Amino acid sequence: MSDSDLLKLYSARILGLAADIPHHGRLTAPQGTARKRSPLCGSTVTVDVVVKAGRVADFAQDVKACALGQASAAILGASVIGRSLPELQAAQSQLRAMLKDEGPVPAAPFEGFEVLFPAREFKNRHASILLALEAVCEAMAAAEATA
Repeated sequence: MSDSDLLKLYSARILGLAADIPHHGRLTAPQGTARKRSPLCGSTVTVDVVVKAGRVADFAQDVKACALGQASAAILGASVIGRSLPELQAAQSQLRAMLKDEGPVPAAPFEGFEVLFPAREFKNRHASILLALEAVCEAMAAAEATA
């Protein structure tokens, strides 16, 4: 990876997001929890949710990831409250397609993932970027299964 590639990938906006992750931490009484880990880089994201009427009512995330994984978690954290499992699954599918299949940026309210568009070229970073959405979908499914 050249210096110019690194500069393009780790923009000031990505680093700013990584430094300010909303809902960072853990919930004391979650209805659903999921921990996802990228075997390639070791990044981990643990998500806790409380669900009311099929929507995320409370959310927390413990993120131990690279700057790209942290930025992805920050984007998710800014939009997750009030979302249903189908909305989150759609965002996950759209983000995966954006990264792996040259798809468009995820639809609102997840359009903030466009900042990660340059990461398409770096397949070894895709797993870390997808962790937060994978974890929240799994946590939501767990919460709904126990409801």
